Amino acid sequence: MSTPATRRKLELGRVGESVKRVDAVPKVTGEFAYSSDLFAAGMLWGHTLRSPHAHARILSIDISEAVGLAGVHAVLTHDDVPGDKRYGLEFPDQPVLAFDRVRYFGEPVALVAAEHPEQARRAAAAIKVEYEPLELVVDPELAADQPAIHPQHWTQGHGYRDDPRPNVVRDMRIERGDPDARADVSVEGYYELGIQDQAFLGPESGLAVPDGEGGVDIYVATQWLHVDRDQVAPCLNLSREQVRIHLAGVGGAFGGREDLSMQLHAAMLALHTNRPVKMVYNREESFFGHVHRHPGRIWAEHRANRDGKLVCVRMRILLDGGAYASSSTAVTSNAASFAVGPYAIENALIESTCVYTNNPPCGAMRGFGAVQTCFAAEAQMDKLAAELGMDPVELRLRNALASGDELPTGQKITGSMPVEEVIRRAAAIPVPDPEELPRDPIRLPGGAGNTTRGDGVQRGVGFAVGFKNIGYSEGFDDYTAARVRLFADTDGDLVAEIYCAAAEVGQGVTNVILQTARTELELENVMLAPGTTGEVGSAGSASASRMTWMATGAVQAACRAVRDELDRRGGGLASGDEIDLERIYRHPRTGPLEPETGQITTERAHVSFAAAAMRVVVEVDVDLGLTRVVWIGTAQDVGTAVNPQAVYGQIEGGTAQGLGLALMEEIQTRDGLITNASFTDYLIPTALDMPPVVAELVEHPEPEAPFGVKGVGEPPTVVSTAAVMSAMRAATGRELNRVPVKPDDIVFSGS
Repeated sequence: MSTPATRRKLELGRVGESVKRVDAVPKVTGEFAYSSDLFAAGMLWGHTLRSPHAHARILSIDISEAVGLAGVHAVLTHDDVPGDKRYGLEFPDQPVLAFDRVRYFGEPVALVAAEHPEQARRAAAAIKVEYEPLELVVDPELAADQPAIHPQHWTQGHGYRDDPRPNVVRDMRIERGDPDARADVSVEGYYELGIQDQAFLGPESGLAVPDGEGGVDIYVATQWLHVDRDQVAPCLNLSREQVRIHLAGVGGAFGGREDLSMQLHAAMLALHTNRPVKMVYNREESFFGHVHRHPGRIWAEHRANRDGKLVCVRMRILLDGGAYASSSTAVTSNAASFAVGPYAIENALIESTCVYTNNPPCGAMRGFGAVQTCFAAEAQMDKLAAELGMDPVELRLRNALASGDELPTGQKITGSMPVEEVIRRAAAIPVPDPEELPRDPIRLPGGAGNTTRGDGVQRGVGFAVGFKNIGYSEGFDDYTAARVRLFADTDGDLVAEIYCAAAEVGQGVTNVILQTARTELELENVMLAPGTTGEVGSAGSASASRMTWMATGAVQAACRAVRDELDRRGGGLASGDEIDLERIYRHPRTGPLEPETGQITTERAHVSFAAAAMRVVVEVDVDLGLTRVVWIGTAQDVGTAVNPQAVYGQIEGGTAQGLGLALMEEIQTRDGLITNASFTDYLIPTALDMPPVVAELVEHPEPEAPFGVKGVGEPPTVVSTAAVMSAMRAATGRELNRVPVKPDDIVFSGS
């Protein structure tokens, strides 16, 4: 593309090459600047007063004592919200600061800004709030028959199936063929999942800086810069242009940063005091300050003929959305849409309901919706294989979904869908031989704390397959913008600067953008500008396994437009000249599902799909209830791997989160109150809990995607919980129908 004199040989960094992460060295050495490291001269510290009740009416708020404390510059309540009193990721049902009642434990009630964080905390403690406790809605089974938490039906009138019952966020039904179709064999099961937290290591934090002209700049760890802006601006009574969101260093996200946390509160304090305001949640507050994975209760029935062919699947799904809607409507739909798993089925009845409760709010978390139903559906497939006397892998192969097949929603698979191949390749990975006894206690269930010599340890091998959509669905107008500025430096060499608001949350999209630009422009001199709402249009959210596909498409389109313009100018630029173009990329359009039957109303409700299969080896001390995951082998449908090394990392990380849900991760609540809001009591897998992961990438390019890419972050989490539990059942002979499984479930559940 460039002139022969300035053309440089590409050394590294194109699509398909394993490229070192540009942020790897500073993160490993501790030099990376996370949002909690931000600093501005003269800044104040913000703190949030939160509700000690899960459900209560606010009778009065007295800030008089707090205002007079040393170092305090502002104490704000709902009366100080300058614009809209409510906001929300999809529905404006959430108060900026509670003004009539609180609906969950930890809901924000008041804000304080002070010279020192301890002064802010003391001032918050001095605020006197009088509450009148209200009836708790904490059991999702009863929620639809209890008084409404929200007088308004926020989610009605949006094209969903109408359900007038109180506290129903969304009620969805997918009916396909004959739901009463009979078969030779039928198996039933009831399954439960607890509340999982995203447990990112970098807590919610950021810095709001007033611009002196009535606007504000907000530097924050987020997943979606522009939707943050679109929620913040109306509540501040500002135009969108007056609110600029800048991506600060992110320490993990996994869906928990899609919703607002401190953005709006810090901006209110900054504008009120005309000083920069920094807010950093501690770990306990972080547990209160973001949404979690929806806990679920699922009843399932699978019917099949003697040859193993699935005839009918029936499933009822109940999800607890907590106090506010967040992305619960999408999670409800995903749970239903992927309830059957990656299998061809002609008859199905899937009923999926999500309710409001006074439990912690739930929203997006890696694999949202599909994780819950994969756990249930794959347990059912193992049950069915046992009932038929058939190898579990063979049963899955006989029913594997393929291109040309139809989903229970009626959507025909038109892109790549190599389910059979991922099953075969995962099943073919050699399983390690059992280790001899005696052995180092660290390599026994329970690790160094194990009090046996391994005599009661039983080994189990499990298998599971799962799949999920790539991108947003049901008619959502999803798009990503990218801007490319090409100029000649003082030596006459061409340099490209890429602008894209795609949030780098640890998944490696920074490399994806740079690799795409280098490939399209045939340049080494490519740099990525900081992510901000002020320089480029929306990139959408770093979620739903969409960011690689969408960012690649947008950057590719912008680069090609710049390349065409450069060719029009003769193939070169003089020093000081530049080309600056922005382009928007949209994937193939989707349409809504029919509200009563869940059938497609256009060609597709989902853009594309990706599958993964996983085999797991565990060892379980059935006398003590201790578990060790020994080995994991997986094969995943990845389309085209833009950066193979990063894909392996995503698979390992996603697998760790699924393992955590299977064996240890659960937010405990009592009457809506979180009782284990710390990493002492909320356990997440460590390096000692993670086994070797052998991963194979199945590359079948997606025909409608740029470079044939697919997102890769969610499928390993979708399938790993189910696969670990399959191995646990094989080792123990127990039903183990709830996750996370506890030692007591193993010791006392019986065979």
